[in-house]
Amino acid sequence: MNTLYKLCAGSLLILGATTLIYSKKPPVTHNTPAPSRQKKVQIAVLLDVSNSMDGLIGQAKAQLWNMVSVLGKATCNDVAPTVEIALYEYGRPTNDAKAGYVKQISYFTRDLDEVSRKLFSLTTNGGDEYCGHVMYTSLTSLEWDANPDDYKVIFIAGNEDFLQGDISYTQACAEARKKGVIINTIYCGDRAQGIREHWNLGSECGTGSFTNINQNAQVIDIPTPYDTVLFQLNIQLNGTYIGYGKAGQANISKQAEVDKMNYGLNKAAAAQRVAVKSKKQLYNNSTWDLVDASQDDAAMVEKVDMATLPDSLKNKSRTELKQIVTTKSNQRTAIQKEISVVSVKREAYINAEKARRANGGNEQTLETEIEKIIRQQAKQFNLVIH
Repeated sequence: MNTLYKLCAGSLLILGATTLIYSKKPPVTHNTPAPSRQKKVQIAVLLDVSNSMDGLIGQAKAQLWNMVSVLGKATCNDVAPTVEIALYEYGRPTNDAKAGYVKQISYFTRDLDEVSRKLFSLTTNGGDEYCGHVMYTSLTSLEWDANPDDYKVIFIAGNEDFLQGDISYTQACAEARKKGVIINTIYCGDRAQGIREHWNLGSECGTGSFTNINQNAQVIDIPTPYDTVLFQLNIQLNGTYIGYGKAGQANISKQAEVDKMNYGLNKAAAAQRVAVKSKKQLYNNSTWDLVDASQDDAAMVEKVDMATLPDSLKNKSRTELKQIVTTKSNQRTAIQKEISVVSVKREAYINAEKARRANGGNEQTLETEIEKIIRQQAKQFNLVIH
């Protein structure tokens, strides 16, 4: 008999009619579940910078921190995602006509300070708005992650007819489908007018959402009893950073500069920025901050070029420097926890105040619509936003 029989209850194998082979029972193992993979969220924001879009740019400056703050509340199997943001402008006549008047302002980056600073540098000017071109450019120029489980999304905002330009939105949609990218369109103006100008078509073929906003609406800035505490904690938090490398001190200055820009915009934007800075997975500056870098690489203190450190640390021993980094790290963790607690209280206060007010703060703005869309679409990728 040549048939192989296997008895599942034991380890006896019968080969043919006469041969008996006994196998040993495998050792008992206690399988440790593999750690959950950290998801990635990639967001490309495409902004119309033609005439009449000053309000849109103003809202974009404020909504950046709200958008990232919302994603900071997301987890998949209790693991928070990394967030990368890219920024494009379109509709500026001084940009290259052959490129469809499209310009990349920022490639995918986790450097949120740089994204914010570049948003503040945007200005408006009259021009032709080629939506298909800017979408296609972002889809073919950016390094979109290949994993289909990651949330990859485009938000394009503007007005005028969506069908302008020599690259059709359908070509962009085909590229988006290949890369698993969702396209959301945000029309600046009346919803019916947005449909007449075909903005709904971009979201339909891009499997995303179409919405409209009042780009000239002012961001509601509700003062709270927690604001002063939050901003004082932010000052303390900034004191825990140690710049290193060629760009270390420049980035320390940029951090303070972006704080000032957002505070000058309104307290809401400033407070949301501080809340984001309390999230280690969102606000990571390991490329220039020795504390964050040491979290990623325990040997960083031994490798850092001492000559690039602040003057007060250049002549320290490596042992002394390690102790200082440890102290700063502990201080930062404690401050970030406190910021998180205060931010939750501040948010609850604002929500209660909005509910009390007659208008309820329900006017559609770039901030409200992007948050709404993210909360809906994140579920498709098993991201739970708390």
